[in-house]
Amino acid sequence: MYKIAIMPGDGTGPEVTREAVKVLKAVSEKEGFKYEGIEYDFGGDRYLKTGEILPDSAINELKGFDAILLGAVGHPDVKPGILEKGLLLKLRFSLEQYINLRPVKLYPGVWTPIKDKGPEHIDFVVVRENNEGLYVGEGEFKNKGTKDEIALQVSRNTRKGVERCVRFAFEYTKKRNRRKQLTLCGKTNVLTYAWDLWERTFNEVAKEYSDIKTDYTHVDATCMWMIKNPEWFDVIVTDNMFGDIITDLGAMIQGGMGIAAGGNLNPEGVSMFEPIGGSAPKYTGKNVINPLAAICAAQMMLDMLGEEKAADRIEKSVMKVTGEKLKSLAAGKMGYSTSEVGDLVIKYL
Repeated sequence: MYKIAIMPGDGTGPEVTREAVKVLKAVSEKEGFKYEGIEYDFGGDRYLKTGEILPDSAINELKGFDAILLGAVGHPDVKPGILEKGLLLKLRFSLEQYINLRPVKLYPGVWTPIKDKGPEHIDFVVVRENNEGLYVGEGEFKNKGTKDEIALQVSRNTRKGVERCVRFAFEYTKKRNRRKQLTLCGKTNVLTYAWDLWERTFNEVAKEYSDIKTDYTHVDATCMWMIKNPEWFDVIVTDNMFGDIITDLGAMIQGGMGIAAGGNLNPEGVSMFEPIGGSAPKYTGKNVINPLAAICAAQMMLDMLGEEKAADRIEKSVMKVTGEKLKSLAAGKMGYSTSEVGDLVIKYL
């Protein structure tokens, strides 16, 4: 019995979450496990009504769950940054979800903007440090509002934070058991403090994993090779900001936000899984949005919970749907409605 917190969120979030939960229910019946889903209304509508984003009491309550399934966050009537900081970042930091895990995998039948590349070329994973770096929010202004203004933004990296991320990446590469190659993506030639710590830690931990091949590439070169030769990568480990950037590039080469899912992981605690795309408010209530990213987020959740057979069923079903059924991944162009796509995934489980 798993206890799952469900946060549908804003815009089309409730629509895609509904399909993910529908698939979750169907696969649980086939694989013989049980779960209890408890819904929370955190998001833009609640904030506009109550002024409350995410109370501390909710954080303590969520610590008692096995996982969190999130739909989308973002409301057109709420200033950008409020929900992202008050809900998403607060969850990641308060629940110490120190790994952001992003599979970049091209499924059959899905269009990629990279010429002459197919599913056999695009299949790697980015392990992004999720609690440190530039996103800790440290910094200050000096002489604000004057011609001599200075803005300082601190990238805080700790040995503990870097090492636990790097160790997770090595273990994940080993478990993935594909090419057994781990790439450190950084900027050692310019960012000489933070990336000196990252590189030293990476090289020290690597000595414990003789079966894992390692290499290093600057973040700008990583972006180039992701486009030119994505098949070179197996697992990439990087810091918070660089990970944020290259995973969005990854989403594009795997077919767009409609298929990209990710996990914010605390391997020793509560992890949160979500589609990468936003709330897409212009499509709200039209039953045209693509739910596959949310369904893939549920698949990732099951895999991390240890229900690997159920996760494999979902992924194979999604691949059949993309390969044989959908005309496009774009909203309104799939050839099926949101709910019909969910039905198709269930059909092929």
